[in-house]
Amino acid sequence: MKHPKGEIVRLEHVSDALRGNPLKDPWRRDLMVWLPPGYASKPDERYPVFYDLAGFTSSGPARLNWKPFGESMPQRLDRLVFEKKIGPVIAVFPDCFTSLGGNQYINSSALGAYDDYLTRELVPFVDDNFRTKAAAKYRACFGKSSGGYGAMLQGMKHPDVWGAIGNLSGDAYFDFVYRRDWPSTLDALAKYAVGDYSSKKFSKKEKARRELVSQGLDDGRIKRFLKSVWSREKISFSDGHCLMSLCMAATYDPDPSASVGFRVPFDMDTGELIELRWKRWLAHDPIHLVKRFNGNLKQLRGIWIECGTSDQYFIHYGTRILSKRLNDCGVKHVYEEFDDNHSDLDYRLDKSLPYLFRAISQS
Repeated sequence: MKHPKGEIVRLEHVSDALRGNPLKDPWRRDLMVWLPPGYASKPDERYPVFYDLAGFTSSGPARLNWKPFGESMPQRLDRLVFEKKIGPVIAVFPDCFTSLGGNQYINSSALGAYDDYLTRELVPFVDDNFRTKAAAKYRACFGKSSGGYGAMLQGMKHPDVWGAIGNLSGDAYFDFVYRRDWPSTLDALAKYAVGDYSSKKFSKKEKARRELVSQGLDDGRIKRFLKSVWSREKISFSDGHCLMSLCMAATYDPDPSASVGFRVPFDMDTGELIELRWKRWLAHDPIHLVKRFNGNLKQLRGIWIECGTSDQYFIHYGTRILSKRLNDCGVKHVYEEFDDNHSDLDYRLDKSLPYLFRAISQS
């Protein structure tokens, strides 16, 4: 059945927050915005706003792509409005991609100030250029995976910006989600290592190298790995997961004094966990942040959390803990599990978006 379609608008945004970022990623970026059917013909009407936070290796523009056997985001929004499952809303698709494959929507000296980019730049930019209801209670952010993590942290830190959040299979319980990936990450990095692990006599240079890796610092292999990845259009599955682990290290344990701008949480020679470095990661784990930020979370009009029971990254354990911690702190939220894994879950937006719209459309 044919129904009215919204309009996709492309604007260029020049970012001060991303200017001079350490990865030399673009600070001029396209911002894609979906305007609901009838926007142009109703010049006096103002609208609530959705912000769609893309997952790792994705970006805002990619969220608009055609999909086989499914709907693009514009098609889904068109249909949901037509079916009156949501009302007219503006939808924003930020481009927060980085050379390390993405980010977690928090500020990092190793990646860039993506929290500031989103909350201090894009939100006011959108309010200035479109007829939004320019108040926190009329805005919602949501996303899957890294985007879900980002939405969760945004809700924790910025109730002055957001009225509701949707955490869809968002990273949580780092001991399960990330720690298990590091043996394969170390194997991928070992292909770019130079050193003699079996020698009983170490040269001064070798001792210095071993001292570096024992502190989570790069001995050259990370630089060589990244140079190789950045020289190719296609990378292997194992290299892609290695890149993801390094991106998370750059997010959770940035160190401006380190040669690559961050440290890793394992000795890259022996695989031993570096407790001090891992504590830096855990300080960003949502399950450990609920108690600290429960007051902010209680200010939100809606919190939606969901995860598949067969999530291949075992995120369902983390979301269960997260829901439990929220309940313990008296933070109202919706938590749903469903029979699926971590992939191709946009169909679940038919449940979360109506909930989020109701939350931000209240007067």
